[in-house]
Amino acid sequence: MRALPIIPTAVVGSHGKPGWWFTMVKAYEAGAAGPADLEEMFDDAADAAIGDMEAAGIDIITDGEVRRLDGYVDSYYAIIKGIDPQPVRRHVGPWGYDQQTRYQAVGRIETPPGGLGIIKEFEYLKSHTTRRTKATCAGPLTFGSRIHPGKVYRGVVDVAERFAEVINEELKGLVAAGADFIQIDEPARGNVSGEEMARLFNLATEGVQAKLGFHICFGNRFGRSRFARTYEPYFPGLLKARADQFVLEFASRELAELDIWRKHGDGRELGAGLIDVKGFYPDTPEDVARRIRRVLEVCPTEKLTVNPDCGFGWSPRYMCNQKLRALADGAALVRQELSGTRR
Repeated sequence: MRALPIIPTAVVGSHGKPGWWFTMVKAYEAGAAGPADLEEMFDDAADAAIGDMEAAGIDIITDGEVRRLDGYVDSYYAIIKGIDPQPVRRHVGPWGYDQQTRYQAVGRIETPPGGLGIIKEFEYLKSHTTRRTKATCAGPLTFGSRIHPGKVYRGVVDVAERFAEVINEELKGLVAAGADFIQIDEPARGNVSGEEMARLFNLATEGVQAKLGFHICFGNRFGRSRFARTYEPYFPGLLKARADQFVLEFASRELAELDIWRKHGDGRELGAGLIDVKGFYPDTPEDVARRIRRVLEVCPTEKLTVNPDCGFGWSPRYMCNQKLRALADGAALVRQELSGTRR
């Protein structure tokens, strides 16, 4: 396994999908392709994502989350038992989050035998790269945020607590499969405090013997944020999470709120988002290097990993690859400047 350099580069999770990914999905949905065809395509897409990240020079990679067929958690809702889809109230006009399918709990939430499939994703990744890897999983609030509790659960937090149990089992399976770095993704949804987010993170990761990352996301479907883009309300409550690394978005806000990390970093590792995945601006290595220098004012070198703000699942593949190359090359520039010295 490759040793990590100072200021390693990483991805948050998803990768830009090839055009043929969409062609095959449409063929499958139309009945013109079968499940074996789809599985072969997923393998090819994972190979492409892994190859793109390796070619860009990224140090810590994923499989691009290319097997997650219909958005980040939508494909999981299709296999989870105990929930029913609800009618979508708006279908016309510009896309909005109110056009996502929502669900209602009609029984105890359960996963099928074999779990969510994240373990299988990771095993494929692990066997197809010599790079350091990161496994990613949606958090309890991410899973629970679109499920009405119905008469089965008391509220959204109760639903999230059930998902924390489901996730915990999945994460322990990941560790057994060799995962040593696992990231949980949660929304900065505003109506749940940082302390409550930390409590649910701790429930989901209880007893999980791996390095744990905690990505706090403002939303990125079709490149659009969903929540107020500030971390201030969640600190210091978030620090109660037993996370080894916090993965936070800075690039899309021109490095606003870096001082929050100066104030609340508390010796934790920071996965600093330094590439704006929502914008088409072609970042340069010099842009990235300049941003890294700013972050080093609030975070010691040995505690810093750099990554995009969020995943590239809603981005064209060419844009994704250009930005990843800039990230890797920008980090290399700063390493050369540091000349092997550490703060």
